[in-house]
Amino acid sequence: MDLCTSEPSTADLVSEALDLLAEHGPALGRPLVDRLKGSAYHHMKELRPGSSGTSAVRMIFAFDPSREAIFLVAGDKAGQWQSWYRLAIPLADERFQEHLINLKEEQP
Repeated sequence: MDLCTSEPSTADLVSEALDLLAEHGPALGRPLVDRLKGSAYHHMKELRPGSSGTSAVRMIFAFDPSREAIFLVAGDKAGQWQSWYRLAIPLADERFQEHLINLKEEQP
């Protein structure tokens, strides 16, 4: 998805949402961030930047033990309101589990 070309104002909203998450961390809440249901991790969240076009960008992430936001899956769920989550959440869970394993292996 080349959002910068197809919907530049939506790309700006994504950038602004990421900046707000970087600034506020885990304290950032609705409407930009909400908890995901159906994940194996109770703290799995989605960043929901606004859209000025036809897209519905979602970015699934979780904060790791060091409170860093780890982005796991991103995409446009427009027209796939539920099916997008059925595919994205298991993938996000798998990627986050891999991240946690890698963190443990890196510890002395």
